[in-house]
Amino acid sequence: MTEANSTAVDQDALQEMIAEADTGARNPVGAFPKKVLFFIPLMWTLFQLWYASPLPFIFNILVFNSTEARAIHLAFAMFLAYTAYPTFKSSPRDYIPLQDWFLALVGAFCAAYLFLFYAGLSERPGDPLTIDLVVAVIGLILLLEATRRALGPPLMVVASVFIFYTFAGSWMPDVIAHKGASLVKGMSHYWLGTEGVYGVAIGVSTGMVFMFVLFGSLLESAGAGNYFIRTAFAGLGHMKGGPAKAAVVSSGMTGLVSGSSIANVVTTGTFTIPLMRKVGFSAEKAGAVEVAASTNGQLTPPVMGAAAFLMVEYVGISYLDVIKHAFLPAIISYIALVYIVHLESCKMGLKGMKRTVTKTVAQKVFSFIMTFLFIIIIGGATYYGLGWIKVAAGKATIYIVTLLLAAVYFALVWLACRVPELEVTHEINELPNLGETAQAGYYFLLPVVVLMWCLTVERLSPSLSAYWATMLLMVIVLTQRPLKGFIRKTKGDEFSFKKGFNEFVNGLVSGARNMIGIGVATAAAGIVVGTVTLTGIGLVMTEFVEFISGGNLPLILFFTAIISLLLGMGLPTTANYIVVSTLMAPVIVELGAQNGLIVPLIAVHLFVFYFGILADDTPPVGLAAFAAAGISGGDPIRTGIQGFTYDIRTAILPFMFIFNTELLMIGIGSWFHLITVVVSSVIAMLAFAAATQGFFLTKSRFYETIALLLVTFTLFRPGFFWDKVYPPFEEKPGTQLVQIVENLEPGSMLRLKIKGENIKGKEYTKALMFPVGNAQNGVDRLNEIGFETRIEDGKILVDNVVFSSNAEKMGIDFDQEILMVKIPSKRPSKQLMFIPALGLLALVFFVQRKRRDKLAPT
Repeated sequence: MTEANSTAVDQDALQEMIAEADTGARNPVGAFPKKVLFFIPLMWTLFQLWYASPLPFIFNILVFNSTEARAIHLAFAMFLAYTAYPTFKSSPRDYIPLQDWFLALVGAFCAAYLFLFYAGLSERPGDPLTIDLVVAVIGLILLLEATRRALGPPLMVVASVFIFYTFAGSWMPDVIAHKGASLVKGMSHYWLGTEGVYGVAIGVSTGMVFMFVLFGSLLESAGAGNYFIRTAFAGLGHMKGGPAKAAVVSSGMTGLVSGSSIANVVTTGTFTIPLMRKVGFSAEKAGAVEVAASTNGQLTPPVMGAAAFLMVEYVGISYLDVIKHAFLPAIISYIALVYIVHLESCKMGLKGMKRTVTKTVAQKVFSFIMTFLFIIIIGGATYYGLGWIKVAAGKATIYIVTLLLAAVYFALVWLACRVPELEVTHEINELPNLGETAQAGYYFLLPVVVLMWCLTVERLSPSLSAYWATMLLMVIVLTQRPLKGFIRKTKGDEFSFKKGFNEFVNGLVSGARNMIGIGVATAAAGIVVGTVTLTGIGLVMTEFVEFISGGNLPLILFFTAIISLLLGMGLPTTANYIVVSTLMAPVIVELGAQNGLIVPLIAVHLFVFYFGILADDTPPVGLAAFAAAGISGGDPIRTGIQGFTYDIRTAILPFMFIFNTELLMIGIGSWFHLITVVVSSVIAMLAFAAATQGFFLTKSRFYETIALLLVTFTLFRPGFFWDKVYPPFEEKPGTQLVQIVENLEPGSMLRLKIKGENIKGKEYTKALMFPVGNAQNGVDRLNEIGFETRIEDGKILVDNVVFSSNAEKMGIDFDQEILMVKIPSKRPSKQLMFIPALGLLALVFFVQRKRRDKLAPT
């Protein structure tokens, strides 16, 4: 076989892999099925655009409530799951069998049942008709099969086990037994209400996730994916192991809006993996770098594989807060991955790609300063300029801003026409010029700027922000080619409006097809959530972890991490988060509180999410590793193991931010404090990367590795050693509660230790934390939190708990005894521990540099 034929076969295999991972593997040859798989996704996208826009409320037509929209959303996903995905790998892909048409129509009807018969169902909650039950049972079965087709067996098996547990509860072992549910109760819960399939998860998929997936799809159609990859290569390709570093950055940029680490691997990996092989990386290491980078993309705001939007609902904080808390761990993890690639390149003695233009140091510094100043000036002018326009123009602001956006867009396209068009091949044989490459696509950043502006400045909802950014992106996709043709004074198909329109429509269609898996995944994951609320299995998981850990806090966290890793195997990102957060997050909250660990709920949810996502590159399942191995030609198991060794840096972060929430930017008091946290975290992560790779400036000796690990731990958790010398809290008796609360600053945290009994009569103690309000006296402040107290036999007991208050949600109950109140003690800053840590790091640096210099001549 010739090299050309081999390449062609490889490209065909890659295209098939992308289809299987992303949009469905079927490509029917008949005219009618082709039109169905084109127009149904297009209709789904148009429905979602209408639902996300303000137009229904402006014209007061086709206004759908949340439940109706969820039903329509799932109906589209179910229909496409049966028509776009074959039953088995051996099933026909060039046509849609008759039985699949039948199942698609029945599945869509069952999914849309809540929309079609909404009024009738709302009049008989908990008292379904026979036809309701029949539809629910058939719908549930077809949803499980649709999930298997689109996502493989893992999620289908998990959901099936939970359904079985619901109905067979009375026959279960005593440890996990419950009274079981009747068919009426189970189907009402799963299918005919909003506690199961049509719960919060699919609501987030309908209201937010679709718009962000569509945004990413249109970016790809516009050519932004190719632009990001080539810009990353232009900027980093000349460094040691440059293509691998560029792979990390380009996968990171793609992962920002991608909903799947597997899809990220097969799209960016087609560029990056062959280039890494070319500069000297082995097949396994090239695949592992791509897997680690793509996995990390699911942990990076603003989308986080759609988990960011689910966290808004599950944790009860704003979307901006989710982004803020998740940002630093994700970024330092990416920086460390680039550094790991650098260390691997140093160990192998690799070189980067040859630069076409070489700049002097002075030119580099000048270029960096000018770029930095330009960004500051443009950012300041945009922020304050738009602020002034809003004040001066009032309601006319939208029209003025639209004209300004159009002018900026035209200027950036004109700038792009000053340089050659970007190549679109999968081969990069010569290092692109960074200035020209970046200049060719600055206008792609406009929709991203609009998205972030709407989110952070205008404070619009994520859905509406993505809607306006997508509207601008649509304009760009439609007009960029004819506009370039006009500016370049060139005609032809490449610069025609027709080609831009085709890319626009294909972007709309592929956006919907990319959502098939997410749509059925969120619905199927709703079965798990519904089972937890129906049976109380969450309490069983808590007792199980408590039993195997013996109540030891580090072991509780360790076993929770392992179980989250196992639960996440084979699950797509969105379903992964729903399952692990539903089952495992309450375990840390409850058992942590019993062991004196009080952490914000967002830290707990990020903890289980991180370990759920790491399942994507963890053998034996490791779906992302298998996808990467398919491109690199390496062994998938070895690729997964290598990828996990790179991802150990990500695995330690959750353990660190559980105990040091400053890593999540919680409790940051000033800009200096923020800078200290960021700098120390980056240094800690780089030291850990060097320790795990056994290489810093040269090959590390075992005691140097131990020193680097000690530096890492101290920089991440300076309080661990400091607390031994200076206790962080003073313990006051519970009888002083009212006086202490009265003296606390508004907005500060009240920490309590309480004692009570569970429903089995077993005594427990746990720690709780509440924010203090602005009331004038201690009693009123406790009322704001949601409870009242009484003194009895020298003890202070909970006398009353306000329904649905913060106190009730945190577990305060009648007759619990308040044992003590913890107040922060006055002590020197724990950041003083950074001094010996940095001193030890400097010592390792100088010792290794001396040894490296000695070895250099040989």
